[in-house]
Amino acid sequence: MSNAHNREPTMFKTVLTLFRGSVAAAGEELEDRTALVILDQQMRDAAAAVDRSKRTLALAIAQDQQEGRRLETTNARISDLELRATAALDGGREDLAREAAQQIASLEADRDAAMTARTLFAQEIARLKRHVANAEARITELDRGRRIARASEAVRGLRRSGIEAARPY
Repeated sequence: MSNAHNREPTMFKTVLTLFRGSVAAAGEELEDRTALVILDQQMRDAAAAVDRSKRTLALAIAQDQQEGRRLETTNARISDLELRATAALDGGREDLAREAAQQIASLEADRDAAMTARTLFAQEIARLKRHVANAEARITELDRGRRIARASEAVRGLRRSGIEAARPY
C-alpha cells in the first residue's frame, strides 16, 4: 500500500506536467496561426498602400508634365509677344507695344506660378517615390517574416508528428 501511495504524487505531477505542456503547445499553435493571419493582413494592407501610392505618384507625374507643357506654351507666347512688342515700337505703334507689355506681364505671372507648381510637384514626386520604396521594403520584410513563421509552423508540426509517432500508444 505504501508503494501505491508513493506513486500517486508522482503520477499527479506527471499528469499536471502533461497538462501544462499541452496548454503551452496549444498556446504556441494558436499564436502561430494568429501570427500568420496577422502577417497576411499586414501584407494585404501594405500592398494596397503601395498601389494607392503608385497611383498618386502617377497622377503627380502627369500633372507635373501637364504643368511643364503649360510652362513651355507660356514661355513661347512671351517670346512671341516680346518680338511683336519690339516690332510695334519699331513701327511707331506704342499702343500695341503697351498692350503686348500688359499681356507679357500677365503671362510672366502665369509662368512664375507654373514654375512654383513644378517645384512643388517635384518635391511631392520625390516624397512619393520614397514612400513607395519604403512600402515595398516593408512588404519584403513582411514576406520574409511570413516565410519564417510558416517554416516554424512546419517544423513544429513535424516535431509534433514525430513525438506522436514515437509514443507507444
